[in-house]
Formats: sequence, structure tokens, C-alpha cells
Amino acid sequence: MSKTACLFSGQGSQYVGMMSDLIRDFDNASKTLKQACEIAGFPLDAICFEGPADTLKETRYTQPALFVHEAIVWDLVGKHLSYDAFAGHSLGEYSALYAAGVMSFEDALKLVLLRGSLMFTAGNDKPGTMFAVIGMSDEQVISLCKELSSEGIIVPANFNSPGQIVLSGDAAYLRSKAHVFKDAGARMVTELQVSGAFHSPLMGSAADELGKAIDSISFNAPSKPVYPNVTGTPVTDSQELKSLLLAQLTAPVLWAQTLQTMHHAGIDTFCEIGPGKVLQGLVKRTITDSAIQIRGIDTANDVHVIIG
Repeated sequence: MSKTACLFSGQGSQYVGMMSDLIRDFDNASKTLKQACEIAGFPLDAICFEGPADTLKETRYTQPALFVHEAIVWDLVGKHLSYDAFAGHSLGEYSALYAAGVMSFEDALKLVLLRGSLMFTAGNDKPGTMFAVIGMSDEQVISLCKELSSEGIIVPANFNSPGQIVLSGDAAYLRSKAHVFKDAGARMVTELQVSGAFHSPLMGSAADELGKAIDSISFNAPSKPVYPNVTGTPVTDSQELKSLLLAQLTAPVLWAQTLQTMHHAGIDTFCEIGPGKVLQGLVKRTITDSAIQIRGIDTANDVHVIIG
């Protein structure tokens, strides 16, 4: 029997104009966005609809924008889908937990707002950056990071797909050492436009406050297994999901491993819920089985196709 995983997009998938057609076509979407703006205390709708892009890509705005977009889409299509597992890339894990019934919309959004704010502050206090490394194995990248770690912080932050790994670390040090990966055989080493060294020890200053906030919220058992970024394996225990959600702040995102584990568990359909097509591309590069199916649900038109 076919099994389906619902995947939720992370940072880098946002675009100016996101959600505008959903708000136009669905009254419930408009109500949810209005509620989100009230909780956030700033005009999230205007930032999503009008930008500018430089504002939308600030993590304190990107994170709630993505979560609300994904929650709206899920609320519209969730009851029309057959699904067996959930996962989200970085920020998308919060959306996955909401979709799985672990947290309420309000609780999840409050955590996302806090996470985005804390990560933005951490990025300002300890300037960091991230680089995409294309064309090297996991083992090669891990080994080089260990060699370089005696002088500064450089760690693998995202194992996105085979041969695509993102580094995270101190901005000046990582920029000065990026050539080491190119010299070692990487096909491409490119700096990403981010506001901090996400999924690295440089985010550690945000851990205490975020941990207290996570602990203060009641987590329910998920309706279906959730595959957290930190392990890439299915979890159904609510307390374990709590601890892994906090650990995700400074630990690498094991996305390729997550997709591979899902596929080994019999999942052959992957549905990306959220803006853009980033996760669909990562599935194609990670799962070589020609029988798998990949779809995306982002726009109002996508939703109309599902709900009829």
C-alpha cells in the first residue's frame, strides 16, 4: 500500500506575495492570518504580501511567515489527505508538530515568534554565516570541519541531500576557511544570505529561554509519527519531541537521512506543504527510486485541486 509523508518547508522558501492568493480565496485563511498578526503584534500580512524581500528574509519575520503559511494550507487540505508521517525542515518542524496535533496553532506560533526573535538576536550578538557545499560526501565535510574546529566554529548544519551540505559558523572564520572545502574537491562553495549561524553552537544563547517556553507548553502525542531533524527517525512520544525540538536549535538538520529512513519505512509519496519547491528538489536528489511520487501544495490553485 502507498504511504505518504507530509513535509513542511523551512527558511529559504519564502517569497514576497506568499499567502496573498490563499487569503483572497478562503475566508478561514484570512481569519487565521488576522489572528496571527494579533498574536505577533506586527503586520505579518503586509510583510508577506509587500515585502520588501530584505525584510521578509530576516529570521524574526521569516519564521512566523512560513509557519502561518503552512498552517493555513494544512488547515485547508489536511482532512482531504491520506498521510502516514510528518517532518519539517528546520523551522518546518514546528509546522509538522502543529499538523500532527502536538501543539495548538497559538502555542506553536508563540514558540516560532520567540525562536525567530532569539535567533535574530543571537545572530547580531555573535555574527555568523552559512555556506552551501556542493559535491562532497558527508564524511569528507565532517572530517574537514573537525580539522578546522581547533581555531574557530565551523560545523555541518544541514545534510540536505547527498552531496549538498550546509556549513554554519563564525562569520569571519568561516569566510576565511571556505576555500579549504573548494581545495578539497567541492564543486561549489557558496555563502547563503542568512542572518546567523543557524544549527550551530552560536545559537546556544537562545537555548535557555526557548527551552523554558517549550517546557511550558503541553505537547500531545502526534496523530502519526513525526521525524525530528535531530534524529531523522520516527518519534511518537510527546516528551521526546519536546527535547528534540530544543536540541534542533544547535544540532544539524539530518534531512537526507530523514527522507531515506522514511523511504525505507515504505513511504513512496512525498508532499511538500508550504511555499516554493525546495523540499521537492531535495527528495528528487535523495531518493532515486523512480516509483516515488512528489507533489507540492503552496498556492490557492493547489488547494482547489485537492479539495475540489
